[in-house]
Amino acid sequence: MAKTAKRAPRAVILLSGGLDSATCLAVATRAGRECHAVSFDYGQRHRGELARARRIATALGAASHRVVRLDLAAFGGSALTDRAIAVPKGRSVARMAKEIPVTYVPARNLVMLSVATALAETLGAREIFIGANAIDYSGYPDCRPPFLRAFERVARAGTKAGVEGRGLRIRAPLLRLTKAAIIRLGARLGVPYGMTQSCYDPVGGKACGRCDSCVLRRRGFEEAGVADPTVYVRRG
Repeated sequence: MAKTAKRAPRAVILLSGGLDSATCLAVATRAGRECHAVSFDYGQRHRGELARARRIATALGAASHRVVRLDLAAFGGSALTDRAIAVPKGRSVARMAKEIPVTYVPARNLVMLSVATALAETLGAREIFIGANAIDYSGYPDCRPPFLRAFERVARAGTKAGVEGRGLRIRAPLLRLTKAAIIRLGARLGVPYGMTQSCYDPVGGKACGRCDSCVLRRRGFEEAGVADPTVYVRRG
């Protein structure tokens, strides 16, 4: 009698279309997960990343990809969701580490992880992968270990799966890697970085080259010794 093939464990992957989330998807795929990617159209000014996310999900073999609409622009409070607030440009990495910038979207990861939790419970997935990073990042509080640990506890306490002993795990495989280390890892895993978009304020489909995200991305490629496929309007 033929043996039934063992099914790969399901996981939900937060996929923004950026460098970190694409690498995170590749890591989850290499770890043998059946990856179900979810992206969010939350009113971001750089929503061109959603088209990138669709291409990345296909290229990296995701089992499914959804785009969920969340109108965080209805609240504003961030340069990414309110065009009346300018995206900071030309900041040094040292300055980025000293303050939470106006590109912080209030409770964005809290909201997105909550939706991802609902999706995971529906799919029977036991893990959510998120490309959060606590090393080379722009000071966002919802990319830090205490938040991720706390959310995992909340997800276990507030879901049917959790109270029945099938608790959800939040996986952040890039959490303690530098941007250069993330890029080297992704290059080994075949991440198509040319498809990704990191820029907060793209111009005509090109990266601005001066926002915090562009600065961190460009420095990461330089330090990794990997060719940067990004097309910039300007580099500094």
